[in-house]
Amino acid sequence: QVLLVESGGGLVQAGDSLRLSCAASGRTLSIDVMGWFRQAPGKEREFVAAISRRGLITAYADSVKGRFTISRDNAKNTMYLQMNSLKPEDTAVYYCAASDRVQVVTGRDEYRYWGQGTQVTVSS
Repeated sequence: QVLLVESGGGLVQAGDSLRLSCAASGRTLSIDVMGWFRQAPGKEREFVAAISRRGLITAYADSVKGRFTISRDNAKNTMYLQMNSLKPEDTAVYYCAASDRVQVVTGRDEYRYWGQGTQVTVSS
């Protein structure tokens, strides 16, 4: 099993920055691609960003391209999401996810392990 724990969420104003972290423990050697998803009230959980095991390949949702940066430190078993120029529409619960897929994937069903989520609220 793999345990994922997110941290770093909070309440910020539009234009501010936040950095989310996702710490993985357990059978971390079994996971390759990691990603971030988010879910706003009344909406489906949506893909935000994903990163390959070595960090060489990344993917982003169009809505966050140029503002968010995903990274990972395998020595620390930790993944990050640097969020800049935050907008009110970025308000959501952000979830960390891990997959045993080697190729970077964006579908929710491709991810086997999920964290409990961290709330990000951006006020206007």
